[in-house]
Amino acid sequence: EDVESSSDSELSDSEDSNSKTKVYLPGQTLKEGERLVADQSAYVLYHQAQTGSPCLSFDILRDDYGDSRDEYPLTANIVAGTQAQSGKSNHVIVMKMSNLNKNNKAPGDESDEDSDDEESEIKPMLETAMVLHHGGVNRIRCTKVKNRNLAATWSERASVHIWDLTRLIGAVSEPSSAAGFIAEQKKHPILPAFTFAGHMDEGFALDWSPSGNGQLLTGDCKSNIHLWKPQEDGTWHVDQRPFAAHSASVEEVQWSPNEKSVFASCSVDKTIRIWDTRASPLKACMLTTKAHDADVNVMNWNKNDPFIVSGGDDGVIKVWDLRQFNKGKAIASFKHHTSPITSVEWHPTDKSIFAACGGDDQLTQWDLAVELDEISNEKNDNLKDVPPQLLFIHQGQKDIKELHWHPQIPGLIISTALDGFNVFRTISV
Repeated sequence: EDVESSSDSELSDSEDSNSKTKVYLPGQTLKEGERLVADQSAYVLYHQAQTGSPCLSFDILRDDYGDSRDEYPLTANIVAGTQAQSGKSNHVIVMKMSNLNKNNKAPGDESDEDSDDEESEIKPMLETAMVLHHGGVNRIRCTKVKNRNLAATWSERASVHIWDLTRLIGAVSEPSSAAGFIAEQKKHPILPAFTFAGHMDEGFALDWSPSGNGQLLTGDCKSNIHLWKPQEDGTWHVDQRPFAAHSASVEEVQWSPNEKSVFASCSVDKTIRIWDTRASPLKACMLTTKAHDADVNVMNWNKNDPFIVSGGDDGVIKVWDLRQFNKGKAIASFKHHTSPITSVEWHPTDKSIFAACGGDDQLTQWDLAVELDEISNEKNDNLKDVPPQLLFIHQGQKDIKELHWHPQIPGLIISTALDGFNVFRTISV
């Protein structure tokens, strides 16, 4: 499949196939007769997928296919929620993406040509199973509790639902059972396992505890955050006393990956706050910093170091060291994107790498460990304003909303936008 452009895209003259190619950077004006051509050699793997209605939020389902897997073809399972046009139904969709092959033979791959040809004939497959969702899905996040796959959805109708995904995952795992699933759905449609309608407004902030204990945080546009705790009868107790130190909409909540009672939140009030659930909600906010000069849209907690990466409406990406959080100064700040940042996420195992995307149709990969190479920049005048930590710019999607690294497939990113999903791995990571 082709993309419209990437950081390694070639700018070529359509009239002269022998013209010299050069690196294209977003924002540059194309000369007459020039066009963008994606350099497929910059990708180890690249695929596209579409659904009937846009799925502007999704999460990756952990599977039983193995960790750290790099044997092709690959398989990935995700769960997504639709934001359909007015008058159309919305759904929670479980998708199985299989037969994901490399773009080309990898360097040093000594497999014979016959097997390579055989692989190239295997076409990617997408299997789906869906259930009806009342209202558009603002955000969806999944977890596994006692070997049961659950998903939480924030509905635009100001309710939060919990879904048991067992039947949906079963339907995509065995294609022969898909017809049976559809027939069963008509007789006994899957309903939410639990619903909370106590928020004062709709919201987007949503995160399951990484400890797998079934605790959930939900934050709304009225600045309130509620803590959910699972009960023995399969329901959840939602504390009616909100964590309420923010003065505007809570855009993201995120549990600490290392401390079970600690979480972070970011808000339209331009701050990031750190909380401890062991204290009463009115006293739980431990640390606060003014993080951006505009709304703080997204953030993500590093699983290996005490760092948080955040992205704002100002298009700025910042990295915060929690050991210096009260000083109010980020340890790194990058202004490359030209529109609001819509998603940021650290690499699951490489503690210095993260990815970000924004409303400027760019998805970027960054490495904090990279130092400035003066010689390299002297030779590339058009790269002199590019931060040395910027590894890769992926384009070709319209209005990218969310990205996730696959936790079990090294380097694989899945992103979603108004025009569908991209699944790719670059040569940079």
